[in-house]
Amino acid sequence: MELITKKKLYLVCGRHNRDLSEEIAGALGQRLGEPNVAEFANGEIHCKFGESIRGHDVFIINTHCGEADRSVNDAIMEQLIMIDAARRASAKRITAVAPFYGYGRQDRKASGREPITAKLVANLFAAAGVKRLVSVDLHSGQIQGFFDTPVDHLTAMPVLIAYLRQEFGTGLVMASPDAGRVHVAEQYASELDADLAIVHKRRSYDQKNVVEARDVVGDVDGRIVVLIDDMIDTAGTMCAAAEQLMEKGASEVHAVATHGVFSGPAIDRIKNSNISRVIVTNTLPLPPEKAIDKIEVLSVAPLIADAIDAVFEDTSVSEIFGGRNQS
Repeated sequence: MELITKKKLYLVCGRHNRDLSEEIAGALGQRLGEPNVAEFANGEIHCKFGESIRGHDVFIINTHCGEADRSVNDAIMEQLIMIDAARRASAKRITAVAPFYGYGRQDRKASGREPITAKLVANLFAAAGVKRLVSVDLHSGQIQGFFDTPVDHLTAMPVLIAYLRQEFGTGLVMASPDAGRVHVAEQYASELDADLAIVHKRRSYDQKNVVEARDVVGDVDGRIVVLIDDMIDTAGTMCAAAEQLMEKGASEVHAVATHGVFSGPAIDRIKNSNISRVIVTNTLPLPPEKAIDKIEVLSVAPLIADAIDAVFEDTSVSEIFGGRNQS
């Protein structure tokens, strides 16, 4: 007996950042499947796929964020439950698509008696049955090594560089808000033929989200400066860095990040800061109450869609980015 099988792509999303999932599906020319995610009276999450997915190549999209009355923990648990349901429904391969990977900042022990949550989340996904992870701009590249299965580490760099080139042309100064992001700032500076500056900061380890900018390395006098980071959470780092850059003579300061978390005082800080514009992508949803004039959102849906298509077709993901996602 001989049987020629055909792969079938099945795209499904959770309840977090559904707008991005719909954009991705549209770019792929696919419809989103229905996972029928709901909650029991006590808040436990339930999932039941509305059709057979036996033998399918299943991609489960859910960004790890808080939305409405649900937290980032709910988002992760929801995706894990959907993965488990797909595995038990005999999916051929399950790929988790997490545009923003939760708990990624705790990727090492910075001091004693701390967890490494980025590894813990990786273990949870492996236990649930994931065969592959697709994510955008992980907080650190080493997180890829926390998985024993393939990780496609995408970067929003092509989208952000195209925007900066169109808006500002040449003559920019790319600035790192701290020493840890110098490599990323160098990549952007190289692509845009821009100069490089570094803002030295000191972070308090006794108080979370407390940052003090100290000095600027590099000439920014009379220049347009673009601060680059992977995420903006409470905006303390960016605003302190912008203040320092303006004191050193910068004519304008703009902030660019892949992930706009905007927790707690972030929006008020940005409103009252020296930052002229904040550019982020839609890996995380921007609630209407946080959509101020200073914030501009770019879409990474085409990049993620191209990566999903490459995974499904068993072609190279790195070639989409010219290898820049590996550096």
